[in-house]
Amino acid sequence: MRIVLSVVALLAGLSCAAAQELAIPAATYPALPRQAASAEGFVPPGWQLEAQAKGDLNGDGAADLALVLHATDPNNVVANPDGLGVDKLDTNPRILAVAFARNAGYELALENHALIPRRTDPVMDDPFDSVAASGLEVARGTLRLRLGVFASAGSWSMSTIATTFRWQNGRFELIGYDRTETNRGSGEIEGLSINYLTRRAKRSQGTIESDAEKSRWETLPRGPLLSLDEVGDGLEFDPDSRR
Repeated sequence: MRIVLSVVALLAGLSCAAAQELAIPAATYPALPRQAASAEGFVPPGWQLEAQAKGDLNGDGAADLALVLHATDPNNVVANPDGLGVDKLDTNPRILAVAFARNAGYELALENHALIPRRTDPVMDDPFDSVAASGLEVARGTLRLRLGVFASAGSWSMSTIATTFRWQNGRFELIGYDRTETNRGSGEIEGLSINYLTRRAKRSQGTIESDAEKSRWETLPRGPLLSLDEVGDGLEFDPDSRR
């Protein structure tokens, strides 16, 4: 009985520690330069160029810039000495930016603060992997951003989410959404892939033990495409609620 009570007490203590909320500083965002000669020219003081991709995004044949900027303010690194997860949580915000190539350099076309969410939970991995080449891509005239969800405690679920945008109608519009969710306990995999141009969506189910999967297709109702800014937080965006 004492052993059982001790285990219960330990689990309760871990739950309390995990539930302890950290004081996350408010994010501040500087205005980026409207023009610059290079990618580095768009980086304001106190920020770093974390990732970049090059390619033609507006159809003029010149290579444009897609950038992820990450703040480096030490005041945004929060101590977590008594809770689960990392001891020091870097909550510094990010900016997703796009600059079109011009004769004298580049001109800012997009500055977004929401699509890449801040890391605010010490048991959650950073949603943006700056090392992975697929984190930020320019391919076939589209901009593609990949985010991930992985918890070191409290959840068996992990997922990857990719959003694809195309420059049209004077803005970047959402044309593709892909999500894969994996349960590390059961091995079950669920997938959702949406093509907003064809208005077709594929839902799939499978397991990590087999390449076989069950899938079904759906037709989406007609409606205007969302802009990148209208998508908001890339992890919180729910395509099913937008139907």
